[in-house]
Amino acid sequence: MIRAIIVDDEPKNRKVLRSLLTDFCPEVSIAGEAGSAEEASKVVSNENPDLLFLDIEMPYGNAFDLLDKLMPVNFEIIFITAFDEYTLKAFRYSALDYLLKPVDIEELKTAVKKASEKIHLKNLNRQLANLLQNIHPSRTATPKIALPTQDGFVFQSTKDIIRFEAKGNYTYIFTNDGQKHISSRTIRQYEEMLPDKLFFRIHNSHIINLNYIKKYNKGRGGQVIMTDGSILEVATRRKDDFLALFEGR
Repeated sequence: MIRAIIVDDEPKNRKVLRSLLTDFCPEVSIAGEAGSAEEASKVVSNENPDLLFLDIEMPYGNAFDLLDKLMPVNFEIIFITAFDEYTLKAFRYSALDYLLKPVDIEELKTAVKKASEKIHLKNLNRQLANLLQNIHPSRTATPKIALPTQDGFVFQSTKDIIRFEAKGNYTYIFTNDGQKHISSRTIRQYEEMLPDKLFFRIHNSHIINLNYIKKYNKGRGGQVIMTDGSILEVATRRKDDFLALFEGR
């Protein structure tokens, strides 16, 4: 079950959403409700939800004020609001979806399905990390991640992954044995679960394993040549942080 909290200053709106979730999204369990940002902060801290249905405009502080106080968050977010001017800002906060009132049932079901898949993958990787940490307590980084496939998951050692490449709504994962896995997860999702001592996002479309860099070519942002022969652009805004990784090495 997905443990969810509904945050909306209008009791009627909370009741309607709770009813829709009960009727059409049985995988969601309502763990709590809140009518203000202040109340939501307490409920989230007490309940530790998987998912937040969050109205943006509330008295005495909006949704973004709330999230700034709670950051970093370990739950998924679906914004529900009557206003569409917040769309871009909502997605900067890693919103899974942005639903306009009145809520469309099919759009709600789709958003919940996406949340369920992401939460499942996150929990799977957390469980795997805990298991391996118990077996090898000296290890500080998660040695494997779960890559979703059509019929299940592939558990891939992170040290054997050369790079991740975003392709539309998919991510391609290239490994040192020449294989290429295709995942429906976004590259941002992988960025969040990868050990940052081993991986670096050099570009919106590329995350690389630092151990597989063969050469760096200077330029505005520059290029990296990987051991698999791929030549990848380094975004200008990421260049300084990237090069700083090698200072003192």
